[in-house]
Amino acid sequence: MTRPLIIGLTGSIGMGKSTVAAMFEELGVPVFDADAEVHRLQGPGGRLLPAIEAAFPGTTGPGGVDRAQLGAQVFGNNEALARLEQIVHPAVAAARQTFLIEHAAQPMVVFDIPLLFEKGGAAQVDRVVVVSAPAEVQRARVLARQGMTPEKFAQILARQVPDAEKRASAHHVIDTGTSLAETRATVRALVNELQQSGC
Repeated sequence: MTRPLIIGLTGSIGMGKSTVAAMFEELGVPVFDADAEVHRLQGPGGRLLPAIEAAFPGTTGPGGVDRAQLGAQVFGNNEALARLEQIVHPAVAAARQTFLIEHAAQPMVVFDIPLLFEKGGAAQVDRVVVVSAPAEVQRARVLARQGMTPEKFAQILARQVPDAEKRASAHHVIDTGTSLAETRATVRALVNELQQSGC
């Protein structure tokens, strides 16, 4: 069975990955957004709510997972985080497989996976595209987010593979420290290159 070329799109927090994923979609490339799938699974009526409530009592309600409550139980607790991941990751993997089947006729698809390197997902894609920006740009973007603190940012960074390592391991790097127009042109050129190479 033929299948699309699988592009693994990743990048550290605040690097502009969601923006780049949207640019792929604008060009007609289907994108599987792992974070969005997690939100669906944990949202109102989400399939994972019973398992999450059983493992972390008091963290779910009619609106789905109470992210503040769950975060309070999980953040900085490796054992609790591992328990949560054992609930979430298999469900996301199954949804990703369904997505791939649904788009089997496409020349390429994008898997938008924030922790591609951290969770060993790079071996499951054909091309790794890393979204990157200068450290000072990244810091400014992240600290502008509601509820973000320098301490929380430092903790998140500590859990992620350093940007330099990601860039070194990538097949392609997209710089988002430039204008949106320049980034969009870079994405378009990459899609054209992959299509012309027969994927």
